[in-house]
Amino acid sequence: MTTLADAGLFTYVLGLADDALVSAQRMGWWISRAPQLEEDVALANIGLDQLGQARTLLAYAGQVEGAGRSEDDLAYLRDEREFRNVWLVERAQTDFGVAMARLLVFSAWQRELYAALASSSDATLAGVAGKAVKEVAYHLDHASHWVVRLGDGTEESHARMQAALDAEWPYVAELFEPVDAALVAEGVAVDPVALKPAVLTVVEEVVAEATLTVPQVAPAVGGGRRGLHTEEMGYLLAEMQHLARSHPGAAW
Repeated sequence: MTTLADAGLFTYVLGLADDALVSAQRMGWWISRAPQLEEDVALANIGLDQLGQARTLLAYAGQVEGAGRSEDDLAYLRDEREFRNVWLVERAQTDFGVAMARLLVFSAWQRELYAALASSSDATLAGVAGKAVKEVAYHLDHASHWVVRLGDGTEESHARMQAALDAEWPYVAELFEPVDAALVAEGVAVDPVALKPAVLTVVEEVVAEATLTVPQVAPAVGGGRRGLHTEEMGYLLAEMQHLARSHPGAAW
């Protein structure tokens, strides 16, 4: 039987897993669409890193839940309201500047998160974080390069990069919403609020180097951690889950 403590850990792990899974799905969209051939490969690799994180975390979430659900069950057979990812990663990103603005913020947050989580009292989370922190450091470097290149480039690229930051910034605040206080007190989880100063410092330094301006906009309402999502989430899941739901139990 799942205890209250297990339920809290399940929800926490699921949130981290869903962030990575949905971000991986968005990164995969850029394959064959990126502005350079090498960028197709780079974004595919970033997506694969995130997918690897998601798989391990989903498998662990299933273990904690104790209901017999595998990583595939959790990825493909949950409905929209059961997903716990933040809004930032699920929104459409058909503009390359938007993709880089989002990756900049998300990877800066993940790097601080995983660096802290590597000392978790939960051995599984610590192990995942110890490997993932090295991956997301590259993701952050890659995004930083592009944000600076576009922001400090032509008049057109500067305007579009600023517009991308403006579009993504309302969804940054949700990354820092508090999590289960008991898990934080036990050293299992990381308090997202404590990560905010370091994350914003990194992002603001890149934005300044890119000759851009940190947006002054009100935060979006959010709700992803509670299973409330944007319209785009339904379309994303329809594409991601279609094959598994159309052919239940298929293996190849």
